Amino acid sequence: MKNPFLTGAHIYLRALERADAPTILPWINDGNVIGNLTIHRPLNLAAEEAFIEAANRSEVDVIFGICSRTSDRLIGVTGLQRIDHRNRHAMFGIFIGPAGNRGLGHGTEATALVVAYAFDTLNLNRVWLHVFEDNTAAIRAYEKAGFTREGLLRDDDFRRGRFRNTVVMGIIRRDRQASRAPRKTRQVSSR
Repeated sequence: MKNPFLTGAHIYLRALERADAPTILPWINDGNVIGNLTIHRPLNLAAEEAFIEAANRSEVDVIFGICSRTSDRLIGVTGLQRIDHRNRHAMFGIFIGPAGNRGLGHGTEATALVVAYAFDTLNLNRVWLHVFEDNTAAIRAYEKAGFTREGLLRDDDFRRGRFRNTVVMGIIRRDRQASRAPRKTRQVSSR
């Protein structure tokens, strides 16, 4: 592992480096990836390098590279943005770049790592996200990580000639703690 910050069973998260920009750029400009992001125009290498440098200096954004533990290859990007320390919440985002790495649970594992970091290290109370309603695989992964649907932004995104709804999802500290609490077993009477 190269400079791991958070480690899971199959992936680890590390800081993004400027040298990662050429790897990330084709993913961001891939129609299958960009279709689930809020980016609406192609990006160039200078823009991606500037994003990484700005994120590394930011006090309100924490962006991670998602790397495979077996190969040390960068396979995606995740993190928290718009961290509001006063109100103790942040926006979560993620994407897995290479198509061959999607659907393997890496996104679910990365989501769990970032949510744990948000609550256990940053002491946040709420993590929220926006996801397009037709991105059912992502919604399932977020629900596995404990996010619940909080609302719907109707006709929120216009792409490919049609409007799409955006689902607002969130997880708050007390719900996460309740779901992780050991279940009490019921004692059966011997009478």
